Amino acid sequence: MTAPLTLDDLTAAAATGEIDTVLVCIVDMQGRLQGKRFHVSNFLEHAVVETHCCNYLLATDVIMSTPEGFASTSWASGYGDYVMKPDLATLRRVPWLEGTAMILCDVLDHHGHPVSESPRQILQKQIARAEAMGLSPMMATELEFFLYARSYDEIRHSGWRDLETLSPYNQDYSIQMTSREEYVMRPIRNHLYAMGVPVECTKGEAETGQEELNIRYADALTCADHHVISKHAIKEIAHQQGHGATFMAKWQADKVGSAAHIHQSLFRGTENAFYDKDGAHCMSQTMRHYVAGLLKYAPDVTLLLAPYVNSYKRFVPGTFAPTKTAWSVDNRTAGFRLVGEHTKGVRIECRIPGSDMNPYLACAAQLAAGLAGIEEKLELSDPVKGDIYGMDHVPDVPSTLRASIEAFAGSKMLRAALGDAVMEHYTHAARVEQADFDRTVTDYELARGFERA
Repeated sequence: MTAPLTLDDLTAAAATGEIDTVLVCIVDMQGRLQGKRFHVSNFLEHAVVETHCCNYLLATDVIMSTPEGFASTSWASGYGDYVMKPDLATLRRVPWLEGTAMILCDVLDHHGHPVSESPRQILQKQIARAEAMGLSPMMATELEFFLYARSYDEIRHSGWRDLETLSPYNQDYSIQMTSREEYVMRPIRNHLYAMGVPVECTKGEAETGQEELNIRYADALTCADHHVISKHAIKEIAHQQGHGATFMAKWQADKVGSAAHIHQSLFRGTENAFYDKDGAHCMSQTMRHYVAGLLKYAPDVTLLLAPYVNSYKRFVPGTFAPTKTAWSVDNRTAGFRLVGEHTKGVRIECRIPGSDMNPYLACAAQLAAGLAGIEEKLELSDPVKGDIYGMDHVPDVPSTLRASIEAFAGSKMLRAALGDAVMEHYTHAARVEQADFDRTVTDYELARGFERA
């Protein structure tokens, strides 16, 4: 695995013409990379210190329209600039683009203060909260997605009709079937590894044309950085090979959706603070409090795990997507699954997020809930066993965006953890998303009622 670039490395590569372009990026509310392409000489002379972007990048919807009602920016305020402050630790080559490097930035205001609504800053705040308790959050995310036979352009021109996945089979763990997609998946693995993302493996997932990428665990911020870079890479590399890829949580009603499970633990120094060889399931008291917080506040944080109307179409019994917020031991019907029982790698896996989540917001939400559990010394209930889908006494995962918005907006825990400005900002963004859908007449409505209603 290639180490990230230093400034000296970049300067030397620029001098030989090996690198001529630097992608200077922030992460937007939707978890996408936004920014500028710099000539390497200008980056080294000026942008390495800072550059600027329009502040509307943290106040748009998924199609980049500019809804009214955000307090942080608006037409009335003139849509000014934010400062993009490069994080030199994230400088790396982009192997699938010739002569190109990339760097991620923190978002600051003109006084040098972090912009509270920035996803990267939201996660950093929760990491700092954990560190003040003597704990270091360690996380890993899974990326599930679908590959399609046609390109993005061909799919768009078809009106997103007659979508054909690259593989026609459920290829969960199949070596034979996934060999057919190696010309796409092998470059994804190797290019990411070459740019310093510690890819472990890829595999076929449990639906036709579905894939999964797994990355080695890291500190929470690096984990989220790896996730957004990998998602970006998958889309670009698939496009280079003439194919489309989607991270929608649910692209077709009769297909299994795509998840982005979050594995999480807390370390004290180099030791897993979740591990206690004498505890039940080798869980420490710290872990029990943390998981109890995840359970108590699951409804509060679901909005940051499932941000779109479509996200909630994934929560269907019998599809490996959770519908209940219970925890269980190595049970994939639960919202929270204990993994690594009886080992020093014991951790909790949150199975609620879809692949459309923003990893910074989702990881921050998990930390906020879990750390609240530690602070409140919450007691953990016994694990639930069996098929949890049909258990009426177990609390439900919120089933609609509207329900998640109300739980999020009313959360005293999140308001204390994230701050008023962040809460109002993301509540408004979600209500814009819901309102846009509410105005839409869908194909379902036309087919069902055009003649018969």
